[in-house]
Amino acid sequence: MRDFSTDHRWLSINTATVRQQRGQDWPLLDILDACGQRGIRAVSPWRDQVAAAGLQATANKLQEHGIELSGYCRGGMFTYTDAASRQASRDDNRRALDEACTLHAPCLVLVVGGLPGALAGHAAHRDIAGAREQVNEGIAALLDDARERQMPLAIEPLHPMYAADRACINTLAQALDVCDALDPGRTGALGLAVDLYHVWWDPTLAVQIQRAGPDANGDGSRLLAFHVCDWLTPTTHLLEDRGMMGDGVIDIPHIRALVEAQGFAGYSEVEIFSRGNWWRQDGGQVLDTCIERHRRCV
Repeated sequence: MRDFSTDHRWLSINTATVRQQRGQDWPLLDILDACGQRGIRAVSPWRDQVAAAGLQATANKLQEHGIELSGYCRGGMFTYTDAASRQASRDDNRRALDEACTLHAPCLVLVVGGLPGALAGHAAHRDIAGAREQVNEGIAALLDDARERQMPLAIEPLHPMYAADRACINTLAQALDVCDALDPGRTGALGLAVDLYHVWWDPTLAVQIQRAGPDANGDGSRLLAFHVCDWLTPTTHLLEDRGMMGDGVIDIPHIRALVEAQGFAGYSEVEIFSRGNWWRQDGGQVLDTCIERHRRCV
């Protein structure tokens, strides 16, 4: 396993971690300046932040600081209620692919969606199996566009508490089943974003990470992105109470060892939603803490 204790070469910042500091939005271009000043070499920006800053302005700022992307957040939300909403989802995902290409992202992260309407508080139905069928259909359709653009898709399974509203793919096993069905040749076009907040609890985690690794010939790994944070006890909010690495109960180094044993050699992307703690602090101090915890706790 790589030694992270002496530098932060393999740290990436998901920009949601510092998107709203002390009650104010921290503009993406300012976040990138702060990362550049600290020698942070990679980020994963969110589409709404890029839209606010401007796509080309974001690309220029990344180039100015020599900052790479560890992923692009996000595509997905494939479930629908009618032909119009299905087409709207497909059009939006194609736009996400084009943005990811402009920013030279290594992958487009997919949060696949739950029961249609549930995120707004009014689920259209209770058919989660049907929702999963729509997800498979949506990924299959997007995969053709992704291959054309040479932009890999990374399915991010979310914790089961999000099954109704945000993602009805909730385990690595489910995500890998989709990968095996839609990309059986392991072409590199479809894989996983492994977010520890969502999968740390899974009793089959080690088995599924091994399954996601390269085949017997050393080819076809599905491990495209690796997200880190911590699970606090107690957790006071299902979405916005993630912990800084080292403050909770996840054995982060153990899981990093599992993915690196399968050949993953990319960035550890810090993604923390924390309205009650880290979003209340100075953004620069949060970045400094991410650097320190990445060296000590990842």
